[in-house]
Amino acid sequence: MEENNKQKNIQYLNGPMSRFAELRFAFDVFWDLFTGIRKLYFTGPCVTIFGSARFKEDNPYYKMAELLGAEIANLGFTVMTGGGPGIMEAANKGAQSVGGKSVGCNIELPHEQIPNPYLDTWVSMKYFFTRKTMLIKYSYAFVVLPGGFGTMDEFFESMTLIQTGKLIHFPVIIYGKEYHKELCDFLDKMEQEKTISPIDRDLFLVSDSPEEIIHHIKSNFNIKKVLRPFNISQPIKWLFEKS
Repeated sequence: MEENNKQKNIQYLNGPMSRFAELRFAFDVFWDLFTGIRKLYFTGPCVTIFGSARFKEDNPYYKMAELLGAEIANLGFTVMTGGGPGIMEAANKGAQSVGGKSVGCNIELPHEQIPNPYLDTWVSMKYFFTRKTMLIKYSYAFVVLPGGFGTMDEFFESMTLIQTGKLIHFPVIIYGKEYHKELCDFLDKMEQEKTISPIDRDLFLVSDSPEEIIHHIKSNFNIKKVLRPFNISQPIKWLFEKS
């Protein structure tokens, strides 16, 4: 069964399929998004924390994610993560430790990624691109901690959306100056070669200070941007919605 699901997820990237298979895939994507929207609609304004799934509790980045999760929850935000272990678990754990709201947007993988135990609610997505949509859609700031390909994918996706005006500019923070030194050097190179504009470097903050990160989120967060979507309605019982 697991192997069949793996093959199904791979097939959609392998070029044209039959018309029926393409239609089935389109519906599958719709259902993935619909499930995410249904589950996360009432989560409240979120701050998403990105980072590696591989760090353990004794790692300093894990501890920092836990601290930032708590501080962000204390601001009144819901802490959202990818729902897995490592940095994601730490951030969710920090939010719950201060009584904050903690949610996850998990991904179904061939080698199962189990939602971490510090989630008030979560949704499991089939596709990475639908998952990224959910992580971005309900968030009003991003904090990027050390991670791998997935973390960089999420960072550059958000930068692209903000740079091109597809997403309203809001705080994006990179934590870990030493870990991200080569990344920042590469971004400087991009600016020198004029593949990005000088103003694009102002789209994010690089900081090792939890106090500076929290201040940056508070100073650049416009509550008017979130009043409308979260005052649309209350859960409708006959739609089986939950707050």
